[in-house]
Amino acid sequence: MSSLGRHFILGYGSLINGESRSKTGETGQVWPVKLHGFERHWSVMSVEYGMSSVAVIAAPEKACNGVLVEVPYDQFPLFDEREQGYQRVMITAEQLIAYQDDPLPEGTYWVYHTDGVVEPHHHCPIALSYLDVILSGCLEYGDVFTQDFLTLTQGWTSPLLNDRKAPRYPRVQPELETERLNRLLAPVTTLTIKELSVTYEP
Repeated sequence: MSSLGRHFILGYGSLINGESRSKTGETGQVWPVKLHGFERHWSVMSVEYGMSSVAVIAAPEKACNGVLVEVPYDQFPLFDEREQGYQRVMITAEQLIAYQDDPLPEGTYWVYHTDGVVEPHHHCPIALSYLDVILSGCLEYGDVFTQDFLTLTQGWTSPLLNDRKAPRYPRVQPELETERLNRLLAPVTTLTIKELSVTYEP
């Protein structure tokens, strides 16, 4: 990888969230975008935390949304470490459509992807502590962007764990207001708003 020019990472999960990004390394300006040629799924990426993550796989006719984040070249090892289990590949400007009218910057674009999907299960469910971070990040870019995250993610019928009182996600943001997040999740997940107010044991 050449250090010349500007480099950008397309974040489509917890990297959408500005506070979450800052826990890993230095980043710059952000552009909300839709990425064509990849589909986002819930997948077991590591059993270490007992939870599943979102991952994208190559899918020519599909798309997902995320944020294009400028990352200084010397910060890439920090993000590569964060995204262990994924492969970082280049994507092209032609695959990106901006949500706003601002032109996208020139540079080298990257995304972390995986070759396959391992469906979440009861030992590695979708964890609300992780999902809360993603959704609160999405809301920074508006309701349309947030609904696109929900619509353009596959695997919502997988087991989901309300771990808010005993979070499994290491970069949890416990101060988040969850009422609005609950309303967003109710139509797509297996838990009702009433169930989201209590914590279940795995």
